[in-house]
Amino acid sequence: MKKIIILIVILLLILLVVFCYMRINEQVAVETETLMPAQPGLPSEVGGNQVIEHNYYTLSYNEQLEQPDWVMYKLTSASLTGETFKRKDDFRVDSLVATGSATLKDYKGSGFDRGHLCPAADMAWSKQSLSETFYMSNMSPQKPRFNRGIWKKLETRVRKWAIENEEIYVVTGPVFSDNLDAIGQNEVAVPEYYYKIIYDYIEPEIKAIGFVMKNESSKEPLFNFAVTVDSVENLTNIDFFSSLPDYFENEIESHLNTRLWQIEK
Repeated sequence: MKKIIILIVILLLILLVVFCYMRINEQVAVETETLMPAQPGLPSEVGGNQVIEHNYYTLSYNEQLEQPDWVMYKLTSASLTGETFKRKDDFRVDSLVATGSATLKDYKGSGFDRGHLCPAADMAWSKQSLSETFYMSNMSPQKPRFNRGIWKKLETRVRKWAIENEEIYVVTGPVFSDNLDAIGQNEVAVPEYYYKIIYDYIEPEIKAIGFVMKNESSKEPLFNFAVTVDSVENLTNIDFFSSLPDYFENEIESHLNTRLWQIEK
């Protein structure tokens, strides 16, 4: 009888140890999942606007404003350090836009550049990827000195960050004032500001940074335009990284550490 009792106690102890081991493993798995960096999903939808997936970037097209709410793509060191192709400036309407995109005529004689939101230079690693950046759905009216000045400087710095950090995600879009100016027959709205968000999800330094720039010429350093992702979200009412674990989303969106990005003052 004593042997049976001892065996039962031993079995119960074994079961208890196994149960505790499984619980610890489950907890570790949960914590690991919470702490592991993650690639972001797409930003939140904006007013039910059409989301268009091209091969190398995705955008949300705003028919009322005739341009994207946001454009998102991944930029890698490998794509920027290999062979590149010369742009052909094959601007054209985007047939994927159900309501019809803006056209070349909308910009003709307006005094505004057809400003790429996904830059051609970011996609020059293949003929197809480069050509896709010339869809009119990827354009927004930018003042020439802005497009070819401070905005170009930021785009160049983003490419350097991609090379330095191996892979990054970029989200770009316009910001509008209450008093909208428009150009062309399709009344393409002219943004007052532009934003750009960069997310580096590769260890050891997972980080994100935002920039907000007025659509005008500027000689100020990029440092002066750096903001938190939260600031851009408050300005645009777009949730950019909602698919990330809450811990990461809150951490990277609420903090601005310019030291990690080595931005010149």
